[in-house]
Amino acid sequence: MRKKVLIAMSGGVDSSVAVYLMKQRGFDCIGATMKLFNNKDVGESIEKSCCSLDDVDDARNVAFKLGVQHYIFNFTLDFNKHIIGKFIESYKSGTTPNPCIDCNRYMKFEKFLLRAMQLDTDYMVTGHYARIEYNEKSNRYLLKKAIDNSKDQSYVLYAMTQEQLKRTIFPLGELHKSKVREIAERENFVNAKKHDSQDICFVRNGDYAAFIEQYTEQAYESGSFIDMNGNILGGHNGTIRYTVGQRHGLGLSLSTPMYVRSIDTRNNTVTLCENHELLSTTLVAKDFNWIAYEGISAPVRIKAKIRYKHQEEWSTAMQIADGMVKIEFDEPQRAIALGQAVVLYDDDVVVGGGTISETSLS
Repeated sequence: MRKKVLIAMSGGVDSSVAVYLMKQRGFDCIGATMKLFNNKDVGESIEKSCCSLDDVDDARNVAFKLGVQHYIFNFTLDFNKHIIGKFIESYKSGTTPNPCIDCNRYMKFEKFLLRAMQLDTDYMVTGHYARIEYNEKSNRYLLKKAIDNSKDQSYVLYAMTQEQLKRTIFPLGELHKSKVREIAERENFVNAKKHDSQDICFVRNGDYAAFIEQYTEQAYESGSFIDMNGNILGGHNGTIRYTVGQRHGLGLSLSTPMYVRSIDTRNNTVTLCENHELLSTTLVAKDFNWIAYEGISAPVRIKAKIRYKHQEEWSTAMQIADGMVKIEFDEPQRAIALGQAVVLYDDDVVVGGGTISETSLS
């Protein structure tokens, strides 16, 4: 009997080619698009959102062309709670969220995978650029970088569990993006030349503050920019408008370039500093998820990545409590932000990752 898979179809070229590849491998395929929010509720135009009617139509068009059943799963309530709600609360508390990681954790590999199990499929499939391999020696499933390093998405997948890795297939992990486009054009997919989404799907034009104010129907009070000694440098327009490391958009005329170092929502202040004062060698991560092994009992030498576009850097990691890991870098890192993820790598293998909860900047 042929294996059955449920494929997450966003309407983009990557997930469409994923369906094609799984069909070519002889799997019995079902496609599904997740409805995550109502465009009007987040102030989005139909054309912009990954959850738009156009995207649903594109997914349905490709599914029909390939002879695959297509469903729409309404996850709007869960998305509002776990993704949009957390996104807003993070900015309100002065931390920097990563909703793409949360979406993978709570929506794709929790809610969507549960649907896959309910539909009695053997695997779920997505168009992520990453690889999964089973290691017999460790008896564990490994998450690895994609072959196309420029498209690698392993950083945003660090929260995957062993059971989720066991039940998931990433058919694009061995391909370069150019090959994916080539397949889509050869098969005459309606979305073959569709642009990749760049921004957070529910935020218009990347203006996070405007989205938060519109969504919450709340204005955020102005306050003071201060220096490291507490001296007032000027006024800010609400703490939700700033992130650690930011220089542009401060609205100040200062003799020395200044950057956001920390955000104090309790006192409604934003501390600025010079560039060299953004450097830090130590962080602590919470809710740590180990993939390559169950955990560590002694410090390990490992490379760590503190942002999606950040290059991994050598560090020493040590487990200091259950779910808590301290990481000390060999060289100071710039603008380590609370709320972002730190992900550990051993060459192309994701060792694990967690949420940054402490740094010397905080």
